[in-house]
Amino acid sequence: MRSNSIHSLVLLAALSGSFAIAQQPDGGPPPMGSGQRAGKMSQGPGGWGEGMRSGFRFGPSGIWWHNPDLIQKLTLTPDQQKRMDDILQQSRLQLIDLRANVEKQELLMEPMLAANPPDTNKVLAQIDHTAQARAELEKANAKMLLSIRNVLTPDQWTKLQAEERDNRRSRMNRGGAPGGSGAPGGPGGPGEPE
Repeated sequence: MRSNSIHSLVLLAALSGSFAIAQQPDGGPPPMGSGQRAGKMSQGPGGWGEGMRSGFRFGPSGIWWHNPDLIQKLTLTPDQQKRMDDILQQSRLQLIDLRANVEKQELLMEPMLAANPPDTNKVLAQIDHTAQARAELEKANAKMLLSIRNVLTPDQWTKLQAEERDNRRSRMNRGGAPGGSGAPGGPGGPGEPE
């Protein structure tokens, strides 16, 4: 009886993680639409600027340093924008590989969980591999965000934090969820392709 309870808990934990990853909106860059240019893509909630789920995040989501309003408010230079673009481009390649590894580890676990009865030791070992793959993805994303932040001056960072607080307050007052209409990275919001 105790063995069945353990198997049920392991199965529930493993499947919950798989479904959470599958439901994430940050599975990669959105498909290019007509009129969009590479490098100008916007990534909404959970996107490149937000990390995984509740992970490390700073500032508005999406490629906010191409937003004319923020460029002016922060007095971003073309050199800073180029450096942030370069960081994003280099990181995207690594993040794609790391996301693929997470998916691969989850895929390897599926037949183990489908076995009747499942081999608890193999399942637990695979859960460790999957958790490690997720940790590597989160760490790479945080490193990218820190690199982008380090391009900003202390004054620009302070202004960016204030802008994000104001935007969050506005969304809350409107009753809107982050990423909704008019929110950074959302339809009509900063980062929307022109």
